[in-house]
Amino acid sequence: MTKHLPLLSALLLFSTALCSVAPSVHAAEKAWWNDKWTLRKKIDIDTTGKGLPIAEPIGTSAVLIRLHEGAFSFMNSREDGSDLRFVADDHKTELKHHVEKWDSLLQEGYVWVQVPDLAPSKATTIWLYYGNAEAPAPEAAKETYDPNTTLVYHFGDGAKTGTDSSASGANAEGAPAAAPASLVASGLRVFGQAAIKVPAPPLPEFAPGAPVTVSAWIKPSALQPNAVIFSRRDGLNVFILGLNNGIPFVEINKQRSSDGAPIAAGGWHHVAAVADAGNVTVYLDGKSYGAVSAAMPSIKTPAEIDKDTSPSATSFNGFTGEIDELQIAKTARPAGFIQFAAANQGTTADSSKLLSIGADESSEHEEEGEIMKHLSLITDISKDLTFDGWVVIFLCTVLAIVGWIIAAGKVMYLNTIEKASKEFMKRWETIAADLTAIDTEDAESVKNIGGSVSSKMQKLMRQSPLYQLYHLGAQEISNRMKTFRQVTFNPQEKKEARVMGLSGRSIQAIKATLHGGMVREVQKLNGKLVFLTIGIAGGPYLGLLGTVIGVMITFAVIAKSGEVEVNSIAPGIAGALLATVAGLAVAIPALFIYSYLSSRIKDVVSNMETFIDEFVTKMAEHYKE
Repeated sequence: MTKHLPLLSALLLFSTALCSVAPSVHAAEKAWWNDKWTLRKKIDIDTTGKGLPIAEPIGTSAVLIRLHEGAFSFMNSREDGSDLRFVADDHKTELKHHVEKWDSLLQEGYVWVQVPDLAPSKATTIWLYYGNAEAPAPEAAKETYDPNTTLVYHFGDGAKTGTDSSASGANAEGAPAAAPASLVASGLRVFGQAAIKVPAPPLPEFAPGAPVTVSAWIKPSALQPNAVIFSRRDGLNVFILGLNNGIPFVEINKQRSSDGAPIAAGGWHHVAAVADAGNVTVYLDGKSYGAVSAAMPSIKTPAEIDKDTSPSATSFNGFTGEIDELQIAKTARPAGFIQFAAANQGTTADSSKLLSIGADESSEHEEEGEIMKHLSLITDISKDLTFDGWVVIFLCTVLAIVGWIIAAGKVMYLNTIEKASKEFMKRWETIAADLTAIDTEDAESVKNIGGSVSSKMQKLMRQSPLYQLYHLGAQEISNRMKTFRQVTFNPQEKKEARVMGLSGRSIQAIKATLHGGMVREVQKLNGKLVFLTIGIAGGPYLGLLGTVIGVMITFAVIAKSGEVEVNSIAPGIAGALLATVAGLAVAIPALFIYSYLSSRIKDVVSNMETFIDEFVTKMAEHYKE
């Protein structure tokens, strides 16, 4: 066992390293973001020829995800959809999102997800995770949009009709009740009678010559001349997005964009105006429609939806129909962005080509118990462990491996001793009745206990310390009796006069020899147990050292950065305490196994002491002086 110890140590070290790497390899293969979420769906956004070809740049965009029966299991999600999480394809980065509408009874949901850096002619994959009954509420809607977005009206249900979902918080005044079953969830139904005010501030001003993008979905119920969809007027400076007898237009200070083919009433269309570098481009359903050479004027006043109430706007009418998803950005959105929005938010065949939702995938951990949850937490904590903490854990691991190798060897050795001692004691009961049976110069007879033991059994009994003591005592008796024979031999009578007794000094000498043999056997039994005691005593101190250094480093970093928050302190402290856990994980099992081995070794020592007393007594009885 001893000669194989280095090899076993190397193998166990390799196995431990392999086991520590196995979870990360498995995680890489499974690539599951968080085991608390039991279901997920793959969502592909394809702007290549296989999906919807978009050749122009897109950039960061709020992507609309429509969920309905057949595409999503509402029964496995929370009633309000608050367990939804969207993750990038690296399965690490959580994407910001918000739910515009969620109805688990009708099984429909409308969710907006911010997907960074959408590229043209490229397939992008994100993942929808759900199925966590204990998930906290997601972030606010304003986090979904990039900083350039200054106004987003979803025209949702009830009090949310005029709520601004962007960071500006420019909530509309005078918005009527939402119209159900609009393009994206609810919308706004207007009749051109009263304007809906957009206060400024908080709506940012239109700076002179600055880039601006205004977009909306419209569904005219009737075609009218000069119908105002969105307007903003500051004295002589005017910006109007409207519909003139079915022709979308932009007018800036009485300069109007060029005309295109008119649209028909009763259908949804995406209209956008992009002002950039002294030119304004009008887009219809994602395609360039018209343009006007005019720079954006300076406008700081509130804006109006559906109607221009200015006294100077006598030639303009209110828009009649439905409006949805009105958005304003303080940047010139690229053509690819407009095309993407029109396809993604619409209900045409282009929408399904652009975005596809995969089937449900289940996590292998959905039925995991408390132990696996704790192990998962420990794995998360280990990510914040400092280098010195890993050094301590490595040393504790070495102590644990060496201790377990020794413990396993001792257990097997003690089991062999116990079995061999039982076989020897069966033969001893016979030979103990007359020790003179082993009084012979034949060493082989001594080994096989007077010929009563086979070579195979003899090989087993050699493992017993009782047999070793017996063999030692038998040799001592044989040696002394041989000396007596030589001393008492009479050459004239040519016969041997045997002396059948041993003196008291001889018996004491043999007893001392037996005790010396017992001491050597005890040393063999206790050999290498010191490594277990090192683990018991040294493991906690190593762990404490790692924890103290980890806490010290954590507080030093906090002091340097000035961030005094629970979120900044807790990971470092938890990681530092992991070193103490490692030390205790070494010490506690080592303590238990050491106590168990000590108890069994004491039993073996007691058996040896009893055997010596019995052997000496039998020897004194059969070899009287």
